[in-house]
Amino acid sequence: MAGLYFEQFEIGHIFQHATTRTVTETDNLLATVLSMNPQPLHLDVEFAARTEFGRPLVNSTFTLALVIGLSVSETTLGTTIGNLGMREVTFPKPVFAGDTLRIETTVKSKRVSKSRPDAGIVDFEHRGYNQRGEIVCVCQRAAFMRRQPEPALA
Repeated sequence: MAGLYFEQFEIGHIFQHATTRTVTETDNLLATVLSMNPQPLHLDVEFAARTEFGRPLVNSTFTLALVIGLSVSETTLGTTIGNLGMREVTFPKPVFAGDTLRIETTVKSKRVSKSRPDAGIVDFEHRGYNQRGEIVCVCQRAAFMRRQPEPALA
């Protein structure tokens, strides 16, 4: 697996994720309708044109999912048991169709699980930036991670 095990994460390490992604109108439309969100700010070009943004905003739940998703291949792919929570999620700048996002992840802390000796908890801070270098999303995430398997005895 490409993901790292609990022991491989170093507190303070910053991942500059290689994969970037341009957000499309289709991304925004699909995320909005699949989540049953009727907010016209995401769906109605005429409505959005009369707001201070002048155009539709990308649904913030999609932005959050993309920011975390772009981190997976270099951090938790195949080695996470599950997410324990996301907190302090902020969206300092709006995201629009056509914006290209890049992601940084910092390992903030980690600890061995008290209830499962085969697992640990890693706290990440994910930061999403647009093509102008503006922060568009910050999220603190606690991930329940697999510990490295013991080598088999010969």
